[in-house]
Amino acid sequence: MTPPILRSPALRAVEARHADSDPPLMERAGAALAAEIQRMLPDAGAPLLMVAGPGNNGGDALVAARLLKGKGMAPVVVLAGDPEHLPGDARAALEAWLTVGGKTLGEIPAHDWALAVDGLFGIGLTRPIEGRAAELIGRINRLGCPILAVDVPSGLCADTGRVLGMAVGASRTLTFIAGKPGLYTGDGPDHCGEIRIDTLGLVCEDPEGGLVEPQLFRSHLRPRPRNSHKGRFGDVGMLGGAPGMAGAALLAGRAALGLGAGKVHVGMLEALPVDPMQPELMLRTPDAVFDLATALAVGPGLGDSDRARALLRRSIDIAVPLVLDADALNLLARHPVLAAKVSRRSAPTIVTPHPAEAARLLGTSTEAVQADRVASAVALARRSQALVALKGCGTVVARPDGRWWINTTGNAGLATAGSGDVLTGMITALLAQAWPAEAALLAATHLHGCAADDLVAAGTGPIGLTAGEIVGAARARLNRWVAGAADT
Repeated sequence: MTPPILRSPALRAVEARHADSDPPLMERAGAALAAEIQRMLPDAGAPLLMVAGPGNNGGDALVAARLLKGKGMAPVVVLAGDPEHLPGDARAALEAWLTVGGKTLGEIPAHDWALAVDGLFGIGLTRPIEGRAAELIGRINRLGCPILAVDVPSGLCADTGRVLGMAVGASRTLTFIAGKPGLYTGDGPDHCGEIRIDTLGLVCEDPEGGLVEPQLFRSHLRPRPRNSHKGRFGDVGMLGGAPGMAGAALLAGRAALGLGAGKVHVGMLEALPVDPMQPELMLRTPDAVFDLATALAVGPGLGDSDRARALLRRSIDIAVPLVLDADALNLLARHPVLAAKVSRRSAPTIVTPHPAEAARLLGTSTEAVQADRVASAVALARRSQALVALKGCGTVVARPDGRWWINTTGNAGLATAGSGDVLTGMITALLAQAWPAEAALLAATHLHGCAADDLVAAGTGPIGLTAGEIVGAARARLNRWVAGAADT
């Protein structure tokens, strides 16, 4: 099972169901935090700073401080907020800390700290950071030592990944019960560092979200029989390549070949005799593609002409798996009748917008989409009755029934022209090979990011990484996956 991810209302419901657990949840969280601190700071005499906030997040830190003191460590605790206004469990944690001889300070002392623990704010934060809290976060970020965030870096919205004014930049985040979407998407990856989940012994039944991991599609990673032929691996149809935008369609076609499609037919609006870099691509007139494709992609370099719109309309009517990207999405946004036709398709449909394209489809702003990427992806999946991959940092994959996943592979090297076209080709290649649509989308999204990570690890990028370089790295990683799956 992939690690569960829950938004705040679902987390609060889990906490409420275990409110009377023994030991209490705050004691469990504090014990988990203390153990994590000891892993990061094996020298018991190393200077340890713990900043406790005015809520239950601060209570977790106070419990950990008490437990660490009992193990011979001497944490310095800075308490933010009025002790008299702490919630009940956090107040009890403070009293227990004081009972064992612990003290609290009002300011962070100047010192060469070995580790700082950020226990200021957790999942309950909804307002921008300001005043005293902003000063503390700024001071924590300037300490120059590793920072361990408790549950979520203070200032980061746990549900959306938005920075609320300012946020702690953690080296590691220890989060409790389940992952939070804001840790993995939006600004989250730039603030969380390494993420570790401690479930506190609780089981999240039927979680609303999860991380994209190979186990979600491992059963489809099958080695090819030696007695194979190209007809067994499907025919990809690709429609795009209007004048001045031929590269987008060619990149998508090359990606489809790289991921194993038997044949790739690229219907170019701008006629080209051959792709000199990939002569295996079959460049055709757009109309010729419809009768050949077992999976169809529309959009890379398609343009917004009447011809493009007519091709999109015809594509929607074809009863094969369909991937819609780029200009196809912009056409849907401008022509609601076409969008309505997409929602009524019987064959699988996948849409892969970036935030601006998603905003056009939802009739909102890019800022609104980015403000809650999970909610936006789910809303678009429901409206279109399609599988959705909302691209960006922490790509969100959503289904029409509200289930969603966040992909954590990839890096800034993917922020380059043509990267999305390559993803489109990868998805369509798997569809043509008879992968179920959901598995194809999850696998291609994860693989796309893995390829970029492999390139960076080998010294290519992230600065200057090009879309075309992703194809070879994705092919190599896919073959390793298949070989590994065959060995298990």
